[in-house]
Formats: sequence, structure tokens, C-alpha cells
Amino acid sequence: MGRRFKVDIGPVTMASSADPLTPLERDRSNFVRGLVQRRGDALGTPSRYARPTPKRIVQFWDDLERLPPDVENCMKSWRRLERVGFELDVFDRDAARSFIGARLGARHEAAFDRCYHPSMMSDYFRYSFVLVEGGFYIDADDVYHGAPIGHLFEDGRLKLQPFCYDIPTGQMVESSIFTEPGADRPGWIFYFNTTPLIAAPQHPIVERALLNATASLEAHPSNVLPEVQASTGPGNLTRSVFEVISEARSSESFLVAHDWEMISTSKWPLSYRNDSRNWRLSNQQEYRAASSLEER
Repeated sequence: MGRRFKVDIGPVTMASSADPLTPLERDRSNFVRGLVQRRGDALGTPSRYARPTPKRIVQFWDDLERLPPDVENCMKSWRRLERVGFELDVFDRDAARSFIGARLGARHEAAFDRCYHPSMMSDYFRYSFVLVEGGFYIDADDVYHGAPIGHLFEDGRLKLQPFCYDIPTGQMVESSIFTEPGADRPGWIFYFNTTPLIAAPQHPIVERALLNATASLEAHPSNVLPEVQASTGPGNLTRSVFEVISEARSSESFLVAHDWEMISTSKWPLSYRNDSRNWRLSNQQEYRAASSLEER
């Protein structure tokens, strides 16, 4: 359940007439812009992250018995990588909950239960799985185009896809534009997508993303539904990248996947995007699974 294009970024507080972002939001956006527009890897891979990332592909759909055929076709596109040594595994809600409870304990299992929408469940599960096992999480609606990806698994650094959203127009900015050094506009906000999520086990940014998501879910009263993006989604992940790299004063644990769109893109349209299974239509609302009529 992805967030590739036409993505909401969550609530943005108007800081001033000149800048639609608050000072903290602007600091984070500028930080991401710096990472995204920096080119080259002059220092190479640090020894701490020299071990390869497991060639394990993990996906999630909350109810596999009601998996939409068009989403299933997207998921099948990744199976060709099994021929070159990748493992592929798909989890539903029950399997994800069991994994989290068994490998991370009761606190994290309870936090997963607070995820009121399947999109949040997929976010929380991806942090949990990649932290414990390492590997490659990809959303169920992403289509693999066939380009080689082995180079992304040669070391244990975290690889993420950058995004840029233009607040005044409500449109995503093309990556060929916003990744150019110096490119910026007052209404642009730079951030990282949660898919793909590629990292070795126990990666500090993934650990922080899980910690922040857990704390955010726990902080909301049971009768208040948290905002999806900020609590578990790209807002949470971007915040975690910002915190860990700022504290370490080093970005050695991280690599921007600039050319990810050559490897995979999220498919539009898909049937589930028109009903409650689309998180944009269910954000901060009680989730009710789509009826059989909606699925047709």
C-alpha cells in the first residue's frame, strides 16, 4: 500500500506568508535537500556497514484472501528476482502481528494493534522486519521494471528514495528536477519515501523509525486517531533520518537511491485507491474494510 505519487505530506502549519513550513519543517526539508542533491560517494562504504544486506524481499497486504487482482499482478512482478538469488515473502495482518510479537515483544505488538489502517500496519511492520532480519521491503503496489538491483545489497547502508512535494500546486516535483544541485522553491518540501526500505539488520535509522512510530502511537489516546504520515509514514521516517544523522554528525549509514524510478514505480490507477483501503480517504478516520462490491 504505497505512497508514490499525489502523496499527502500530512498537516503543515503555516509559518509565515513567505514560507508554508514551520522552522523545524524547513530545517528538515533543507537537510534532506542537502543529502539528495549531494553527489558521489567519495569516502566509500564504512567498515561498519561493509556486510551485505540480505537478498530478501518482503511485502504486506492486510488480508491476502481479499487481495485485489491488479495488486497481485504488481506483487508478481518481483518474482523474477527469485531466479537471481532473492527470497520473496508476503505477510498478512496476522502473520505480521505474530512476527512483531515474537521478535520484538508485547510493547511493539500493542503498538501494531493501534495502527488503525492497513497502510499504517505496513509501515510499522516494515520497520520491524527490516530492523530484525534486514532485507528489502517494497509496497504491494510497486511494479518491478527489470533493472538490476544487486548493487543495492552489496553493503548494509540504508537506501531510500527521495521525494519532493510542491505545496502551492499540490503536485509532486519530478526527480530529474529536484535532485539537481541548488534546485529549490519556497513551497517545496523534501522528504524520503518509506518504499523501498533496504538495510542490514539493526540499522540505527530503522531502529529510530520504529521507536518514533511506537512512541507516536502510544502518545495518542485510544479515542484519537493519529495522522498516518507523521506517525508511521514518510514524515516519521524523514524525521528519523534527520535525527540519527544529525546526532552522529555523519551520513555514512545512508545512501540516497536517486535512480529508483528506473527500477520500480507505484502503479496508478489501482482498484483499491478508490475506497477505504486508500489511506488518503481514511486518514484519521475509523477504518472499515472495503465491501465485496467495492472490490469489483
